Order: sequence, then structure tokens, then C-alpha cells
Amino acid sequence: MIHIFEVTGMTCNHCERAITQAILQSDPQAEIKIDRAINQVEVQSQQSHEVLTQTIEQEGYVVVS
Repeated sequence: MIHIFEVTGMTCNHCERAITQAILQSDPQAEIKIDRAINQVEVQSQQSHEVLTQTIEQEGYVVVS
């Protein structure tokens, strides 16, 4: 399943790595695409949208949608 999130607070490569690593800890098989220019994180994962939202927010970022 593909999940698309609008995430604020991503400003650099470190931000991308932090989000990517957190998601991969939750689902090692996840495929992640991050576009900071439009604040978008796209995740292909079997995890629920809620779990992925919590994972991103636990890293200190805000999931808008």
C-alpha cells in the first residue's frame, strides 16, 4: 500500500535520513521517496497509515496530512 504524507520541518539530508531510518525500523521492506521541495514523504509499506504517521512524528516532524 502507498501512503503519502505532507511533512513539515524537513530542511536537510539529515532530516531525510532520520525519517527514512525510522520508517525502515518499523518496516524493513518499505520503499521511501522524500521530496523536501514539496514537503512530501511517499511510503510503500504494509504498515498502517497511523503507525507510519506516529513513526515520523516521533522523529520530531509534523505530519500535516
